[in-house]
Amino acid sequence: MYRGRRLRKNSVIRDMMKETRLSAKELVYPLFVTEQPDVKQEISAMPGVYHYSLDHLHEILDEMVETGVLSCILFGIPLHKDACGSSAYAQDGIIQKAIAYIKQEYPMLYVIADVCMCEYTDHGHCGILCEDGHVDNDVTLTYLNKIALSYAAAGVDMVAPSDMMDGHIASIRECLDAHGYQEVAIMGYSAKYASSYYGPFREAAHSAPSFGDRRSYQMDYANQEEAMREIAADIEEGADVIMVKPALAYLDIVKMAKQQFATPLCVYNVSGEYSMLKLAVAQGLVKEEVIYETMLAFKRAGADIIITYFALDIAKQLRKGEC
Repeated sequence: MYRGRRLRKNSVIRDMMKETRLSAKELVYPLFVTEQPDVKQEISAMPGVYHYSLDHLHEILDEMVETGVLSCILFGIPLHKDACGSSAYAQDGIIQKAIAYIKQEYPMLYVIADVCMCEYTDHGHCGILCEDGHVDNDVTLTYLNKIALSYAAAGVDMVAPSDMMDGHIASIRECLDAHGYQEVAIMGYSAKYASSYYGPFREAAHSAPSFGDRRSYQMDYANQEEAMREIAADIEEGADVIMVKPALAYLDIVKMAKQQFATPLCVYNVSGEYSMLKLAVAQGLVKEEVIYETMLAFKRAGADIIITYFALDIAKQLRKGEC
């Protein structure tokens, strides 16, 4: 008879036998930075997550350092929006300022900047529109290059293009290299699905499209093999890290990616996933431990890096030995 319970007898032996472990060093914390001054405002759809102005950014950065979460990904909330998203690549843009501030005041932090246009365009789409309202893929690439280049000039460690334009990784890599930024890494939002889990983020980033949807560039959530093709293309074009987004309902994609590719793999535990668990815990429907259980599911499926709004909470629990 197989007696597996022998190795589950008490917490000591269970910890010895643990196959999957989580570290704060594997977590990335998303930050929403607004161009408005004197702002620290909770996002109603995402309890515990805030908009920060530059003058309040130190509060959350101090907490990151204290808890051992040493990587962040930045999203900007500009004051000005227009058809070409010019605030995204302005030298004095909010993300450019945030990058420079963090790298000067918190040099121990690794700074990733999301590269997209939806927060910056007046129409809310992720690129430049054609006359018929569709996103022009190749014209958009030139704007993505400008955004990535401006972030590199500000001192960013990694850029993360989330637009899902064809050829964007190669275009950005070529642009960065041509301007001497060979050391700036690229994380591709390689398998990014057209998901309903993004709702709270679009409120947080003020980035909902004003018409239509993003299904012509984000992926159909019915598809697995398409995700593998997208990931393979990103790797061939020069992505240093690949991503699956969302995470929780896409663990099959994460597992497939880990089995097929040797490139470091990130998952984005997106806003809808965060808010569902946060509200379920607040209502007493599930125990708070479900958050850690979810993080381990990502790791077990193959994630090397986890972008999550739970990063600081998890890191605090890890330090206390509570998970």
